[in-house]
Amino acid sequence: MTLIRADGVSRTYRSTSLVGMGAVRTALDGVSLSVAAGETVALLGRSGCGKSTLARLLCGLERPDGGTVSFRGTPLARLDRVGLRQFRREVQMVFQDAPGAVNPRFDIRSIIAEPLRYLTSLDAPARARRVDELLEMVELPASLADMLPSQVSGGQLQRVCIARALAPEPALVVLDEAVSNLDLHLQAATLALLKRLQQASGIACLFVTHDLRLVERFADRTIVMQRGQVVEETGTSVLAELRHPASLELKAAILPPLPARVRTMKVAAAG
Repeated sequence: MTLIRADGVSRTYRSTSLVGMGAVRTALDGVSLSVAAGETVALLGRSGCGKSTLARLLCGLERPDGGTVSFRGTPLARLDRVGLRQFRREVQMVFQDAPGAVNPRFDIRSIIAEPLRYLTSLDAPARARRVDELLEMVELPASLADMLPSQVSGGQLQRVCIARALAPEPALVVLDEAVSNLDLHLQAATLALLKRLQQASGIACLFVTHDLRLVERFADRTIVMQRGQVVEETGTSVLAELRHPASLELKAAILPPLPARVRTMKVAAAG
């Protein structure tokens, strides 16, 4: 069953300055994709290709200039009040900039509980229990609950944002470069955590990234974007078959493990 679908969506922006209106920039040009229940789809591309714009459209944070975004078969523009509330509960987003995505005056407990207040019917005691469950789910100690965002590490705060996204029990989580600001160890740990959570709950994920290595660890299907368009799509198990120039550029950007050692071995072999 398809959870979310974009059909021919387009989005343009026009910059403004003190001297007047700037040129129109096309962020998306007739893009179509879908995410099914329980599926993990990687949206891959270089910075500026339009993937984050598409993610925001799918979450209802922006509206397309053309085309349609549909949730469970109904265009977002046609959702009534009840349908819109369901959409907001079932589609959650985790942003790249964790510090910018939370209220610095809220403690961790309040941050995680915020969607529970507005998107569920849980009372205060039930919300408190759910926050405790979520902290355990994302492998954070209960002692963090009374801390402020500035008092926890970047990796911990990103897990707080993941817990907040999982709080209302969504059907789809959109991860917009959600691990890009973490070091390699934390990236691997966070993706392993997300994979376990997904297997336990059956949620779908749209994983927005520019890093092909992360795609191989996490996704079932990969969609490559360039200049506001989808240029290639394949199953993640056959990433070696990617052939579009945009895909090959992303492949070439991956550094080999221990590059100095690899270079030395090549020189020795040549000699």
